[in-house]
Amino acid sequence: MNSEFSKSWVSSISPKKQRKYRANAPLHAKRKMLSAHLSKSLRETYKTRNFPVKKGDVVVVTRGKFKGTEGKIDKVYTKQLKVTLDSVKRTTRKGNKVPFKLRPSALIIKELNLADNRRLEKLNTYGKTR
Repeated sequence: MNSEFSKSWVSSISPKKQRKYRANAPLHAKRKMLSAHLSKSLRETYKTRNFPVKKGDVVVVTRGKFKGTEGKIDKVYTKQLKVTLDSVKRTTRKGNKVPFKLRPSALIIKELNLADNRRLEKLNTYGKTR
């Protein structure tokens, strides 16, 4: 099986090919895959439906065991396409609390971390181009 990333890949209905595309994608492409939906108020403000998550964003979990939990993004794992929240932890057999990794597709961004000026600039350009 060839593990190289295909630049000409458009789409496929085959789950096997979709998994291969996501697994072998370069980091700049994986960063865009780490997007989560914006809340309705942010959607109206910035005129976009989703945006890549960043450390410090306040999100709410929409699916899974931790559904309804709100927290701040603690760490972003670009290679794994997962994020951890400060409020979402699971207990190990030894009784330790460890962070639980979530997919960004199961999150809704409630509040954006706008400490980065480039990120704010990117958000403001969305409304003008669409």
